[in-house]
Amino acid sequence: MIAAFGWSDLAYLALAVFLLLTGLALAYGALRLGGTLGRASSLLEGTEKELLPVISKLGGTVDRVNGQLDKVDQITNSAVAAVTSVDTAVRSVTGLVTRPIERLAGLTAGARHAASSLRARGDWREAVRTGKEEAERREQDLADDLEGEE
Repeated sequence: MIAAFGWSDLAYLALAVFLLLTGLALAYGALRLGGTLGRASSLLEGTEKELLPVISKLGGTVDRVNGQLDKVDQITNSAVAAVTSVDTAVRSVTGLVTRPIERLAGLTAGARHAASSLRARGDWREAVRTGKEEAERREQDLADDLEGEE
């Protein structure tokens, strides 16, 4: 019987051993992979059990923060409305006070220049004209100064 064993039989024997070893390696890999997948599944279940309450608490926290932000928004809107009201009041008072002050400054500047012109030249009409011109110039200068500050 030994004489009947040839090279082709040896090749088939080698192929059988190779396929047997390959099958065993694949089975070992599948067992290891199964264990790894089992641990991964357990990890995901544990994470799900631990993470869902945290996510729920986080949602509640976000809701409370949004409520506080709404309150802050109302506060800032109230502050803006108050500042706008104060601005309107200040502008009204400024408008009421500014024009009389401009007129008074013009009057005093005009009177001073008119008196100076009357003393220098002795001409009443020239003194009145000079006083009016100086009063208008002073009122305009003061108005320009006040507009520049706004």
